[in-house]
Amino acid sequence: MDHLTRLEQTSIHIFREAYRCFRNVCMPWSMGKDSNVLIWLARKAFAGKVPFPLLHIDTTYEFPEMYAFRDWATKEHGIELLVRINEDAIRRGVGYATHDPVTVTHELKTLALRQALDEFKWDALITGIRRDEDPTRAKERHFSPRSAEGAWDYKDQPPEFWGQFATTPPPGGHVRVQPLLEWTELDIWEYIRREGIPIPTLYFARDGKRFRSLGCHPITHPVPSTADTLDAVIDELRLTRTSERAGRAQDHHERNAMQKLRAKGFM
Repeated sequence: MDHLTRLEQTSIHIFREAYRCFRNVCMPWSMGKDSNVLIWLARKAFAGKVPFPLLHIDTTYEFPEMYAFRDWATKEHGIELLVRINEDAIRRGVGYATHDPVTVTHELKTLALRQALDEFKWDALITGIRRDEDPTRAKERHFSPRSAEGAWDYKDQPPEFWGQFATTPPPGGHVRVQPLLEWTELDIWEYIRREGIPIPTLYFARDGKRFRSLGCHPITHPVPSTADTLDAVIDELRLTRTSERAGRAQDHHERNAMQKLRAKGFM
């Protein structure tokens, strides 16, 4: 069995375990490369159809290309899509012109997710977290409990021996299920190439720059690159020393910013 097939089969197993163990499942969808791989794997796991809704937390700061991709992909994959916005934060004027990126991320993403959890009472969220993407995410488990407030205790993670997962949510809480945890950025791109998975064109170079990671447009910056094809992106990743999230401003706003955000419930 080759490397990508082993990763694929492990992820499909995790999908099926989550669907078997939890009564009310949802999959957040950022429209980025990882979450599009998740859709592909979910369709493979469940005979071509995603059997649970997808959730897009809309900060209202998405790139225009991402909204266009969302509309196209929703129809292409035949998915049930829920879109939620923290309207209260918008009314209070929370935005990048007046607030720092960590505050905006918490208000428009984390609190919007918490509102959706309160509304739909999901006991499991399937996310596209990968350990190699960020040191904080490296502390995760495939099945990772969250409290009723959505908080993550990164100092107290459940062991996962012999394929045994923590499938009981804390009282009032939920479990984050992470089928891509063992994948690397290079694995994702090689799988996209192998499977022909559609992704937004922002990942490919234009005028000597491309995006490695996609978030809100005011705080997401491209990196120098000439990689304008799948093959060129993969070749670039084999040599680059630039981190995947180098262009995400909220990660660098303050010391341990990502860990603080994730402890409060951020993806």
